[in-house]
Amino acid sequence: MAQLSARENDLLLLLAQHRNGVLDRRACLRQLWGNDDFFAARSMDVYVSRLRKRLAQDPSLEILNIRGVGFKLIT
Repeated sequence: MAQLSARENDLLLLLAQHRNGVLDRRACLRQLWGNDDFFAARSMDVYVSRLRKRLAQDPSLEILNIRGVGFKLIT
């Protein structure tokens, strides 16, 4: 498995800190991207998709979308 990019690592760390709880989308955007505009949100969606692909090898881990709120890392 290839190493995570810095942004993937930061995002996974935030998800892990909120493991089995909800990571607020806007708070995450502000913390990692510095703003919560449309373009930052789309960028974050790409990184979440990349993380899901990397985590797919481990069935005990899953990143869920919580509609209108954020993301949840299930362990």
